[in-house]
Amino acid sequence: MAHALEVYHNDRLIFHSDGKWLHPLFELYDFLNAQSFDPSHLHVRDKIIGRAAALLMMKLGIRTVHAAMLSTLGQQVLDHFNVDYTYDTLVDRIVCKTEDILKDELDPEHAFVLLSERAGRLVKN
Repeated sequence: MAHALEVYHNDRLIFHSDGKWLHPLFELYDFLNAQSFDPSHLHVRDKIIGRAAALLMMKLGIRTVHAAMLSTLGQQVLDHFNVDYTYDTLVDRIVCKTEDILKDELDPEHAFVLLSERAGRLVKN
């Protein structure tokens, strides 16, 4: 995996980002809003997926995911929404405030608002 976040459509790389924290997923949100791709047909490869990233992916409508590193809190979200996922390494937790803030959250819409505010973004549902 060459980038922090890679998105494929029919094995063709259509989006990538090397941003930090959750910014690549917000960039993907903007990209998808400007494109005609069906998010449920995309395959996302992310270096680290914790609960916040998993919830953002659910907000985006992503259904197929690979994580280089997946937290058990992120795994709970992916399982809850019946996402097809794989991972290289499963860890108990990711050291990140958003992992703690969202530890009991399963509502992608609510998580999106909270994370957008933390990222300093205007909320556009």
